[in-house]
Amino acid sequence: MKIKFPENFLWGAATSGPQSEGSKDKPHLNVMDKWFQLHPEDFHNQVGPEITCNSYEKYPEDIELMQRINLNSFRTSIQWSRLIDDLETGTVNQKALKYYRDYFSRLKKANIKLMVNLYHFDMPWELQEVGGFANKHVVDLFALYAKRCFESFGDLVDMWSTMNEPIVPVEAQYLYKWWYPYISDYKLAAQVGYNTILAHAKAVKEFKILFANDSKKEITVVLNLTPSYSKDDKPENIKAAKLSDEFFNKSMLEAAVNGRFNQEFIDVLKADNVLPEFNKSELDIIANNRIDFLAVNYYQPRRIQGREKPYSGENMPDKHFENFDWAEKRINPHRGWEIHPETIYNIAMDIKNNYNNIKWFISENGMGVEGEEKFKNQDGVIQDDYRIDFIKEHLYWLHKAIQEGSNCFGYQMWTFIDCWSWANSFKNRYGFVSLDLKTQARTIKKSGTWISNCIINNEFEIEENLVNKN
Repeated sequence: MKIKFPENFLWGAATSGPQSEGSKDKPHLNVMDKWFQLHPEDFHNQVGPEITCNSYEKYPEDIELMQRINLNSFRTSIQWSRLIDDLETGTVNQKALKYYRDYFSRLKKANIKLMVNLYHFDMPWELQEVGGFANKHVVDLFALYAKRCFESFGDLVDMWSTMNEPIVPVEAQYLYKWWYPYISDYKLAAQVGYNTILAHAKAVKEFKILFANDSKKEITVVLNLTPSYSKDDKPENIKAAKLSDEFFNKSMLEAAVNGRFNQEFIDVLKADNVLPEFNKSELDIIANNRIDFLAVNYYQPRRIQGREKPYSGENMPDKHFENFDWAEKRINPHRGWEIHPETIYNIAMDIKNNYNNIKWFISENGMGVEGEEKFKNQDGVIQDDYRIDFIKEHLYWLHKAIQEGSNCFGYQMWTFIDCWSWANSFKNRYGFVSLDLKTQARTIKKSGTWISNCIINNEFEIEENLVNKN
């Protein structure tokens, strides 16, 4: 079966500055840099962020590889800790300015549409020490940093994003102790979540002021949507799944697209005595500075039920719901995450039906594999047919949504070259291009060749067995 996509569809890949550039020449550490200094044992094989993919020096070679696999779009991020010398005054580091301008100019010359994200979990360390986004002064400093980015690169960047997956640091750093600073404080997490949304909105405000006379300039936020599926039709399980969605999906989505928070969500925070500090002028900024389009990262759904036993732990969102193990799930055996391609269709329909069919695109989708080197052939090329099948299945459902009126205009994979990740380092590989950590050599995987042909033709062939899997 042939699946053909609309004309001018964006095909690409995504990465981030802190996961690809390395830390050479940065005037500041970020929280991930400092975390590695403090606790290197927390990172897989104790590999830190000093080198990563070294795109700081290798970007001309990387852009040539992007052209070889025919990418017509690419997303990366600017590092706050690299671009800004004085975090209080927003003075720009000239070496960083030169680097980013050359990088972005080369992408433009290669006709690769560029989306730049401003914040990818990489809070400058000096600002983390004063609370990060728990501190409203840091919110204002983020808006200043955003302004400097827009001023410095507005002529080179096609699409902007304020933040990548803003709910993740709330979960990882302030609720569940996955990442440094290992805090578990529901009330503080609620405040950080609200302040993060406010920081996003203030950055959007700066953008709209600067580009008020240029209707072609657009800005978004990248949200990781992980829809919560109820265990069954029992009211208590449906309610639990709905609340899980409110916390981890709808809180950010409603604010970014509609400029508001759902009243049911507000009521839960109030009942749990964790309502954040806010004022009317802040709510007005959120209401009046909404995104122009939506960027969605999708990997896997949540499986949710009501709590089977009375909750006796500390005050946490989990008092309202819990995960359950769905017996029929398909699992990525190399990573342990559920594979559920149909959810990409459900996300598309939710956006169409409940968010004014705002234009949107998939800004991340991907399949992480540990020990991927075992799939190398005699020529040293990784035969990642599992990744090709993964992409085909997800594109099948995305295409179905587009046919049914979803306003989706592109698909980007995580990631272009195998990149470094928080705590996991290089444990799980996601790229179209493999990275040799010792030599920094880049080699296009089989999936890179496959996506190249897909992009040239704007279509691909999907086997019946993959369609029937869904």
